[in-house]
Amino acid sequence: MFKFSMHVNMDDFIPATEEEKAYMVQMRPSSTFFKDGVKRLIKNKVALVSFIIICIVTLSSIFIPIFWPYSYDSMLGVQPGKAVDASYNNLKPFTYGKTEQARIEAGEKIFPHVFGTDSSGRDYFIRVVYGTRISLAVGFFASIIVLIIGLVVGSVAGYCGGKVDLFIMRVVDIIYSLPDMLMVILLSAVLNRTLETVIAGTVFEKIGGNIISLFVVFALLYWVSMSRLIRGQILALKEQEYVLAAKSTSAKGSWIIKKHLLPNCISVIVISTALQIPSAIFTESYLSFLGLGVNAPMPSLGSLASDALNGINSYAYRLIIPAVVISLIVLSLNLFGDGLRDAFDPKLNG
Repeated sequence: MFKFSMHVNMDDFIPATEEEKAYMVQMRPSSTFFKDGVKRLIKNKVALVSFIIICIVTLSSIFIPIFWPYSYDSMLGVQPGKAVDASYNNLKPFTYGKTEQARIEAGEKIFPHVFGTDSSGRDYFIRVVYGTRISLAVGFFASIIVLIIGLVVGSVAGYCGGKVDLFIMRVVDIIYSLPDMLMVILLSAVLNRTLETVIAGTVFEKIGGNIISLFVVFALLYWVSMSRLIRGQILALKEQEYVLAAKSTSAKGSWIIKKHLLPNCISVIVISTALQIPSAIFTESYLSFLGLGVNAPMPSLGSLASDALNGINSYAYRLIIPAVVISLIVLSLNLFGDGLRDAFDPKLNG
C-alpha cells in the first residue's frame, strides 16, 4: 500500500555524499579525437624522435644562413681586380686558402670551412644547408599542390557519383598506367625549356624554370593517389544520416562537402600529406641529380650529389654528406607519417 501513497519520500532529496558523487564521476575524463591522437603519437618514441629531427633540420636550414659568414654562391678565390686564387678550390674540411692562412698568421680570426669548399671555391657547408632548404621547400609546396588538387577532384568524384565519378576515375586509371619515372623526366625536360622562355623577365625568373616545372609535374601526375583516397572516404560518409539531413534542408553540395564530409576525412588527409612530402623530396632530388631540377648556382641536395661525382675518388665525402641528409630527411618524414597514421587512423584504433 505504501508505494501507491501520494506522500513524497523525503529521503530521495537528501544530498549525495562524497562517496556517491565519486562513484558517479566518469572513470575517464572527457577528451577529443585530436587529444587522444596526440597522446598516442607522443607514446610512439620513433615518431617523436623523427619529428624532433625534422624540426632541427628545418630550423637549421632557415636560421643558419642568417649568421653564417659565407654565401652559397660566392666564390672565395675570386676577388675584384685580382687574379683568381685557386687555393680555395677543393679545400678539405677545416682548411683555409692561402690568403686566409696569411690573415690567420697576422692574428685575424677566420671562420672555418666546416665541410671544405667545392671545385669553384664555394663554402660547401652553406651549400648543403641551402640545398636542404630548397629540397624541403619543394617537397612542402609540391605536397600542398597535390593536396589541393586531390581534395577537389576526389570530393567531386565521391559526392557526385554516376557519370562524373566514372569519367574522373577513368582519367585516374590512365595516369596510373603511365610509367612514373619516365613521364616525370620527359615532362621536366620539355616543360623546363618552355617555361624558361615564358617566365623570362617576370618575378618567377628568380625561382627558375626547373622548380616551376617540378610543381607542374606534381600537379599533373601525383594527385591521383590523394584523389582516390578522398573519393573512398566520401563514398563511405555521404550515406550517413547527418549528410541526408543536410540534403533534406536543401543544402548545397559544396557546403555539405566543406562542412560535413571533409572535416570527417581530416585524419586521412593529414596522414597522406605527411607521407607525400618525402616522396616529393625524393623526386626533386633525383631530378636535380639528373640535371633537371634546381637551376645553378642555387644548390639542391640532388645537384650537390651530382656535382660530387666528378671528384668521388678524391672527395668522396662531398657525395656522402648530401646523400646522408636526403636519407635522414626522407626516413624521418616516413617514420613520422607512419606514426601519424598509427595515432590518428580510426580503423587502427578501434
